[in-house]
Amino acid sequence: MSHYFITGTDTDAGKTYVTCLLLEALKRAGKRAAGFKPFVCGQRDDAIHLANASSDGLTVEEVNPVWFKVPAAPYAAALMENRRFELNEVIASFHVLAQRHDHVLIEGAGGWEVPLNEFATMADFAQRLVLPVIVVVNNKLGCLNHTILTVRNIQARGLTCAGIILNYVHDERDAASISNRMVLEHFLDVPVLAEIMHGETEIEWPL
Repeated sequence: MSHYFITGTDTDAGKTYVTCLLLEALKRAGKRAAGFKPFVCGQRDDAIHLANASSDGLTVEEVNPVWFKVPAAPYAAALMENRRFELNEVIASFHVLAQRHDHVLIEGAGGWEVPLNEFATMADFAQRLVLPVIVVVNNKLGCLNHTILTVRNIQARGLTCAGIILNYVHDERDAASISNRMVLEHFLDVPVLAEIMHGETEIEWPL
């Protein structure tokens, strides 16, 4: 059994879209797979998509234990809603899913260092899980800086970056999106696991 933490270069990188494609690929391979989005701020659509893509008809609550209605970083949303959550309880929810599934894909919220509370960011949470990390990249002009910073921080924390997935959020391609893969492979010692074209509905499990 292997589980992965999926982060993105920013909030619009397409993490949920990619995670759902990965879950569907695992199911086609005969694996029991679950999506887990521990923190949602705003509409709960992402958690619903992950629940639908998971193997065992999971409830939205199982997929998403912490939900804030305010569309902000979890720390800010918790302050605005005057609510708190315990990271230990969130980690326990992950372990419940991990006991029942071959693969659990944990999707972060926003980017790698989004603040969760006054003490921890999403990166700190991922570090406590000690899972390999997949970075979903919105393949566009400007993504090189975000991607290199994210991957190097993952590695500096002693975690394994399993690879990068380049996601074409928009149909249009430009010189940057065409050349980004070559540049990232030159500067980083992690593989590009896949390039997902805009509107693609099926991929193979890349790991």
